[in-house]
Amino acid sequence: MAEFNFKVIKKDGYARKGLIETKRGNIKTPAFMPIATQGAVKFTPIEFIEQIGYELTLSNTYHLLLRPGLERLSSVDGISEFMGWNKPVLTDSGGFQVMSLSKLRKISEEGVKFQSHIDGASHFLTPENVIDYQNIIKSDIQMVLDECIQYPETYENVKKSMELSLRWAERSRNHYNKNKIYGAQFGIIQGGVFEDLREISISETVNFDFEGYAIGGLAVGEGHEKMIEVVDYTAPQLPEDKVRYLMGVGKPKDIIEAVYRGVDIFDCVIPTREGRHGIAYIGSSSINLKNSKFESDLTPLDEGSDYFVSKKYSKSYLNHLLKIKDPLGPMLISLHNLNYYFNLMVDLGTSIDEGRLDIFREDFYK
Repeated sequence: MAEFNFKVIKKDGYARKGLIETKRGNIKTPAFMPIATQGAVKFTPIEFIEQIGYELTLSNTYHLLLRPGLERLSSVDGISEFMGWNKPVLTDSGGFQVMSLSKLRKISEEGVKFQSHIDGASHFLTPENVIDYQNIIKSDIQMVLDECIQYPETYENVKKSMELSLRWAERSRNHYNKNKIYGAQFGIIQGGVFEDLREISISETVNFDFEGYAIGGLAVGEGHEKMIEVVDYTAPQLPEDKVRYLMGVGKPKDIIEAVYRGVDIFDCVIPTREGRHGIAYIGSSSINLKNSKFESDLTPLDEGSDYFVSKKYSKSYLNHLLKIKDPLGPMLISLHNLNYYFNLMVDLGTSIDEGRLDIFREDFYK
């Protein structure tokens, strides 16, 4: 196995400040991952992602399998080199697509048969070949194939789905251990919003001794309060010496509350997706720059920021770019949001280090 290590450096309650070590570089936690689903963070050149300070990005195995394809990625040093990143990359397995592309797939014990949303071609993902694909992609952190189930769903269906994910996790781990592997492998905790199912999933998944553990099946419609309730009883039960990853989350308050409960890494499309629609995060809230009230507002996007995008461009100018549909507008707002998220993670880490996370939470909500 490639070199991979995680250590907790400082704790404040359940919250942890840590360091993930990989062959491609280290990642300070708590950390947020910009989403490069198909090898590109939308509207944001990778050089800018690096300049902000990010150390880890996320790509998706299912989408990379379709485009650019594994043959092209095998001709270089995986997706990291292909996209000019040359830093650690985490790849999702495609489990989320099992849910989001439900009209184009069929699930069986063996795996998932997909009909490509691009050209209609059939693909079959199994717990084993997903690992093989991620080896070609050369992911530094590989996710096992699982079934992510939508909310709300019945207890019986969630239980059935969780048990299938457990069987797939065992197959994934066995295949990982028997083959030459690039990168670490994370298991995924499922069970919906049912505490007893989450506890079963934790107990069984931890037995497979993954390098890290993700809390999956959230941010699928259950809302902030229910999400945090699940994290509250799930995260503390995960191994103390392993990375804890909350998948697909989220809003700043989601991240703050999850860090407070012991989660280490996060990913979400929100900074760039909302940036493309004119939403900018400032302080503890957000503004919609498409709003007509910003037409004549010549103040910087964020007067308190040191980031060049945030302090150079006025709200009026960004409003103008959005109205004329110039790609520069979504790009600049996305960069501003990504810088905001990066600084949020830095501030959380500093607060943990200094033992004042409670104060940071209070100040943020004020």
